[in-house]
Amino acid sequence: MAATLLDLAPADAAAALQRWVKDHGLPAYRAAQLQRRLWQAPVGSWQDATELPLALRARLDAELPLPRLIPEAVQQSSDGTRKYLWRLADGEAIESVLIPSGKRRTLCVSSQAGCALGCVFCATGRMGFRRNLAAWEIAAQAREIALADPAERPTNIVFMGMGEPLLNWPAVATALSILNDPAGLDIGARHITVSTVGILPGMAELAKRPEQFRLAISLHAPNAGERLRLMPVQRKYGLEQVLDAALAFRKRITFEYVLIAGRNDSDADADQLAKLAHRLGAHVNLLPLHPGGTPGLTPSSGNRIRAFAERLRHQGVEAVVRKSRGLDIDAACGQLFIAAEKKRRAQRTPSTLETT
Repeated sequence: MAATLLDLAPADAAAALQRWVKDHGLPAYRAAQLQRRLWQAPVGSWQDATELPLALRARLDAELPLPRLIPEAVQQSSDGTRKYLWRLADGEAIESVLIPSGKRRTLCVSSQAGCALGCVFCATGRMGFRRNLAAWEIAAQAREIALADPAERPTNIVFMGMGEPLLNWPAVATALSILNDPAGLDIGARHITVSTVGILPGMAELAKRPEQFRLAISLHAPNAGERLRLMPVQRKYGLEQVLDAALAFRKRITFEYVLIAGRNDSDADADQLAKLAHRLGAHVNLLPLHPGGTPGLTPSSGNRIRAFAERLRHQGVEAVVRKSRGLDIDAACGQLFIAAEKKRRAQRTPSTLETT
């Protein structure tokens, strides 16, 4: 059995619970009763499952404990966006962002602590790579929100937080099953988007999945030369290779494109991007660079963003300008982590007084 039931896909968790129930001489119906408390109606610990006998709850907490993510910092924006910094058991930390919009509550989840890719516009890249997350640590970012307030249970998931999901494919594959399965969090596959810079082996694995998970490609430049200046991964997985791999997907693809003043926002860039979008029938999400995310880079102006979007639309490309959310908090990916780590270092360093 895995270290925790939460690290298993629902079908595997069901089998493990059936064995556990049988080994302990319990009625068979207990297995389904217990599984419901993992994700469908989650509990923080088995002690909270008050429908169970006290002795059984104590045994479950001792033998099948339910690990938690610790919310070290929570920031609430005036626009409703909420950012979480979760502290993990080994001291590492990850971020999630909950974005409400009408009846939709989109949760941006992390798949790694830190990131090895070093994209110049991403604050997470300044952290470097720390470690992969376990499947339960990925899915628990949604579980913890449901535990705190069932009414805020996420309806949509985007793998656009810290880390590159397809460099942690085994855990992400299990997390996708947990998030999607009716015995898990029961979020529709079309409401779950995996964003990647273009990790070819992981793209091939994701394309094999029968569910209609959405694919977003972090493009950010319309040609190899510009992309290399923004994204070092271009050296290993070139733009042409990534676009060819995307042809294997039966679902509609989205290009994610962060607009950076003077770097990738010219009319010529828009024209090249339109050609790439037509090639795959891709939708384009234009993202204003979050101010403060990365030193030395400037967001494109509002007028330039509108002109860029209109140039795409005039060429028949469906382009949407995503509104920047959480501008009054550390909402750019990695910002809250960096701020928290600075505070922790300051607290660990004793102040010195100079005496004369």
